[in-house]
Amino acid sequence: MTGTERRIPPGPDKKYDTSQDLLSWMSDQFDQFGDIYQASIYGANVYVVRDPEWANYVLRTNWKNYKKGQAIKRVGLLLGNGLMVSEGEFWKNQRRMIQPSFHTEAIDALTNVIATANLALLKKWEHAAQEKKTVNVTHDLSQLVLNVVLISIFGDDYEQVAPHFGILSDEAARDLQFAQSFRSLGALVASITVKRREENKKFTDILGMLMEARDRESGHRMPDRQLVSEIMTLIVAGHETTASTLNWTWYLLSQNLEVEEKLSRELKNSIGGEFPEINDLPKFTYTRQVIDEALRLYPAGWLMTRKALKEDQLGDYFVPAGTEIYISPYFIQRHPGLWEFPDSFNPDRFEPCQSRERHPLAMLPFSAGPRKCIGEYFAQIEMQMHLIVIAKQLRLHYDGKPPELDAGVNLRSKYDFTMTPEKRSSGSQLSRYALP
Repeated sequence: MTGTERRIPPGPDKKYDTSQDLLSWMSDQFDQFGDIYQASIYGANVYVVRDPEWANYVLRTNWKNYKKGQAIKRVGLLLGNGLMVSEGEFWKNQRRMIQPSFHTEAIDALTNVIATANLALLKKWEHAAQEKKTVNVTHDLSQLVLNVVLISIFGDDYEQVAPHFGILSDEAARDLQFAQSFRSLGALVASITVKRREENKKFTDILGMLMEARDRESGHRMPDRQLVSEIMTLIVAGHETTASTLNWTWYLLSQNLEVEEKLSRELKNSIGGEFPEINDLPKFTYTRQVIDEALRLYPAGWLMTRKALKEDQLGDYFVPAGTEIYISPYFIQRHPGLWEFPDSFNPDRFEPCQSRERHPLAMLPFSAGPRKCIGEYFAQIEMQMHLIVIAKQLRLHYDGKPPELDAGVNLRSKYDFTMTPEKRSSGSQLSRYALP
């Protein structure tokens, strides 16, 4: 390459100080250097980008040149070599075996599980509303989603595993001690797998489907050790991202009364029983827009890292082999050049007429390309059904302090949201939130 082609992005002279909040630090650098900068982060040479075209190139166009970056090491410590961590042909074969468990038909069959869990939560929050008591929304949503995930994976063995996996909703820290405690639960998953094989029965839950899955080339089943890693991955990935998004959704609704009222009108005018049928969901367009806007502002997977296997070119900039590429949905989805009033909560921006001209990767909360989240459809169905069931009957008030971000592996609120549920009135306006 010529000297011109070996142009390196500008960036800060000083290394990232690990005592600083990474999210805030990255924001400061974008303000100073623009959509791409070079920095030393955690001892690695990193290009940090917030341009969707560069994200598209790394995640889609030339994705084979970029393996998972350094951040995945922490995930590997927790989950082993599951789908989120594995690479190459091994990852490709695993993805093929797991994919049928997340086909539309398989997820649609789980709507009764989602319904049962949400109706139980609705009953709890309605009782709190009647007693004029507060609820810990963050914890309750975490437990709700965890229950759905565990029942979907383990079916009739849910009662055996649920008390042990409660660590995911009961423990806020995601440190080495948590990783060790969680990893030890792999033995429980393995024991259930062994017991099922001894019973020689077929199970229709996700674990059962993965036990029956076979490699397309060899015809072999997944080794037990790998099966455990994949199940542990699905539990964590299916739990924390969805719970976090719903947590932020309720906070945003509590702070944006016009949005809350518009959502209320859509849900009030809907026809049907307590829980919608799967075929009814496309009718709830504004409900979906509310969720999309929450995903835009607070994507659980706020940072994706990739590492260049061979030297490359990113726009005008040379990418040496071994360079880490940081792609942050959080910053892309708040990019002032892509979004009008990017920090405001406005679900109307997802109306079709407003979305038509937007770059396809202006939104990437579930990543993009071949490694896009395998559980996206499951998460979308689960979140939309939850909001339809609960928000049709209740509104939640929040008068606590402004939230602080905890930008770890996932983007979470640093503190739990404690809110006061209120039963909706039968009138056309909200009793407390009446608009002029």
